[in-house]
Amino acid sequence: KVPILVAVALMAAVASCSAREPNICMPLAEVAATAADDAVAPLIHALRPLLGSGGQLGSHGGVPCDSWRLGVEAYNVRDWKMAIAYLDSLRLAGNGKEVWVFDIDETMLSNLPYYATHGFGARPYNATSYNAYVLEGSAPALPETKRLYNKLLTVGIKPVFLTGRTEDQRAITVANLRRQGISGWMNLLLKQPGFKGSAVIYKSGERQKLQDAGYVIVGNIGDQWSDILGAPEGARTFKLPDPMYYIG
Repeated sequence: KVPILVAVALMAAVASCSAREPNICMPLAEVAATAADDAVAPLIHALRPLLGSGGQLGSHGGVPCDSWRLGVEAYNVRDWKMAIAYLDSLRLAGNGKEVWVFDIDETMLSNLPYYATHGFGARPYNATSYNAYVLEGSAPALPETKRLYNKLLTVGIKPVFLTGRTEDQRAITVANLRRQGISGWMNLLLKQPGFKGSAVIYKSGERQKLQDAGYVIVGNIGDQWSDILGAPEGARTFKLPDPMYYIG
């Protein structure tokens, strides 16, 4: 009976890691050991790692399933066309108050050319060399994000850029976006000098200002958990993969 119970317990553990129900996820080794020892229903523990972009931020946002987070970060969860499908399903008020929030780095613009010559995220972050790359204004646009952006413009939703870039990088950021054929945004929000809070506090605070001004955030897209966590998140959030680095 014990081997049968072990098999059943293992199957239950796999089911608990469903992307649709990510609240509970149990290590397979723990399931097998518990079932073999006393042949009773195993105690299920939520996996909530303390490190990494899917750690403190993932658990804070209610996404504690490691396998699902890893799939998103490493781009193993593919062929989702959810943002465009969601946009097509929206019924807009037509009052000009609907906005969609975009991160910039690794969301609208790709810094892959920089990381290709700096270890693809395997080397320690060097702010001096990275900022020098940003000031070149040469980052290419991510084509699928650009497609979503352009479709928003056609239906009357106002794009808002909310980036961790600093105010002194405004001119080159605008130039880089325009070189990539990106224009027509409602606002470009950059971090002000002297801000000391976390990325979650900064970005959620800026979204709150938009909401307080009467705007409805119908969508929010970014490559970091800190882009999409923290109220108000927006009516729908979309996490792009970024296996190279994370921002806490």
